[in-house]
Amino acid sequence: MERKHPEGPIVIPPAKIDHIQRKMLDVAYAHVSPAQKLDLYWPAAGNGPFPVILAIHGGAFKGGDKRDIQLMPMLAGLERDYAVVSINYRLSGEAHFPAQVHDVKAAIRWLRANAANFLFDPHKIAAWGGSAGGYLALMAGVSAGIPELEDLTLGNPDHSTEVQAVVAWFPPTDFLQMDTQLEASGFIQTPESAHSGPYSPESLLMGRPITQIPEQVHAANPETYIRPGLPSFFIQHGNADDTVPYQQSLNFAAKLAAQSDKQKVTYELLLNARHADPAFETPQNVQKVLDFLDSVLK
Repeated sequence: MERKHPEGPIVIPPAKIDHIQRKMLDVAYAHVSPAQKLDLYWPAAGNGPFPVILAIHGGAFKGGDKRDIQLMPMLAGLERDYAVVSINYRLSGEAHFPAQVHDVKAAIRWLRANAANFLFDPHKIAAWGGSAGGYLALMAGVSAGIPELEDLTLGNPDHSTEVQAVVAWFPPTDFLQMDTQLEASGFIQTPESAHSGPYSPESLLMGRPITQIPEQVHAANPETYIRPGLPSFFIQHGNADDTVPYQQSLNFAAKLAAQSDKQKVTYELLLNARHADPAFETPQNVQKVLDFLDSVLK
């Protein structure tokens, strides 16, 4: 598996799943694109119903895969009696925003529609992702019931897309502020690295340079949909992130706490951690995330 990078292709190793006895791979949750598939993993024992971790991979909206190594922290949930469902979605080379959000929400509806058959608890679903996957997890958390962010033709239109918890690691949110925030932290941008450039991950996601379409970019900002009654959020970001500025998460969490229930918002800044830093995936930090999920879902 590869994702493109300014310095060349990066190979993302596969996750280790051979030891998981109870699993089902490449199940279609919709039928518009071959990308609309998910993998299902269950704890080694028990018949549930299990709360569900919906794992959403990152990769700059243009790469990554549901079965790459980004899945490993989420699979730790199996030891806590969570089912784990890892999804693919249409990447920016195939479809532009909001197709990616539509896909995530179609997968959530599929989970609910098939909960009884697959031992899921339809009332206990958490979205968890990093980077682009963190962005999509945030969007899942804020946009239930927003018509323009639903495509009911993808299936199971009678089911809710609400999630009960969100875990987001180093997510982008406010695309047009990313370069300014990075430079404020001392990370000077070049034409090749600038998020405002025509070939940036965000511009490719939107289908046009983001500086030319501020209204569409506003519609793609999770902050736009903050309102009372949202689920619980656990957001972590590294202050040494030179790819997605930590201010993206900080500002989102502050606005969320101001407009929703601040008791349901946890924001942590990991000192000296960079983008996708190993600090996020230490056993101690993963257990902290799972403790958060337990507090909300159990």
